[in-house]
Amino acid sequence: MITRSAARDALLVWSGSRAGLLVATLLGSALNAYVERWKQWDAGLFVVIARYGYDGDPAAPPDAGLPAFFPGLPAILRIVHLVVPDWTACGLIVSLVAGAVAMVALARLAELEGAPGWMAVLALLLFPTAVFLAAGYSESLFLAFAIPAWLAARRGQWPAAVILAAGASCVRITGLFLAVALVVEYVLRRRSRELPGRPAPWPLLAVPFLPLVFYSFYHYRRSGDWLAWKHAQEAGWGRETVWPWESWSTTWHAATGNDDFAVAFRMEIAGAVLAVAVLVWLAVRRRWSELVYTGLQAAALMTSAYYLSVPRSLLLWFPLWTAVAGLGARRPWTLALYGLVAGPLMVLNTIRFLTGAWAG
Repeated sequence: MITRSAARDALLVWSGSRAGLLVATLLGSALNAYVERWKQWDAGLFVVIARYGYDGDPAAPPDAGLPAFFPGLPAILRIVHLVVPDWTACGLIVSLVAGAVAMVALARLAELEGAPGWMAVLALLLFPTAVFLAAGYSESLFLAFAIPAWLAARRGQWPAAVILAAGASCVRITGLFLAVALVVEYVLRRRSRELPGRPAPWPLLAVPFLPLVFYSFYHYRRSGDWLAWKHAQEAGWGRETVWPWESWSTTWHAATGNDDFAVAFRMEIAGAVLAVAVLVWLAVRRRWSELVYTGLQAAALMTSAYYLSVPRSLLLWFPLWTAVAGLGARRPWTLALYGLVAGPLMVLNTIRFLTGAWAG
């Protein structure tokens, strides 16, 4: 049963972690330098899109990778910028607010599944790549739509579920995988006669797919390319589709190097191993809709030319965090062990990100 304390506990954990992150970031630097330390990697690209659109800064060289970023976050950045003059600060504010929404929803989802909500939130915030939930990236905003969408679907509130999922589809291509998973969830519940609430009209389930259609059409009108978002991945990061064993081999060889990126590729391999373990667990538990959501993500990531952002994508796997909470409730020592291992890695990865190193 969901209690009112779920939202309170989630916000306490989220606020406490953000306060700690603020203090840690400000150590050794002036207050006015705080925002500048977060202007790293993709955070700057989202700002470029928000300011200039997908043609990029006219004073800078063209960036063929910009269409890889969906328009949801840049659009909200433009709105926030109406009252906040600093673009990087806009991204931090969006992630802060969206993260709070996502944490409350995650806590409620965990409690719906019989696990302590605060444990799910804590597990997510201790994950080694959790820094991206604070940065001006799209992870927090995506989760602020995706987890409430899944929670609404579990409650049988299908109109709310599909509208929220459509919001997620505006933020990341991962929204497409969520849309497919919602269809599977609906079909399974309807067949098992476990469909709470009023059944949704079948056409309603198509709504979360529409943002991708509109986004593809926009780029078709702009450049004549229906798949500009996919081709941008290839042009900007060399992420062509290959066989899974080829992707593994390339990543393995990169991880055995001695440069700074070798550390990141070792994290990618660890993330891939964890992803496969989660997929096996979901299959054993016959949680088919969640397996579809996570499995499609894993398939896309592990058939890329090399592993890129696999650990960061695990932040979006809300079935993983509710499962960790459930295990922690039954065996508290596992959550303590998880914190002892993941916590220091999270701090280290945060330091890497704030100093400009590649952190996923």
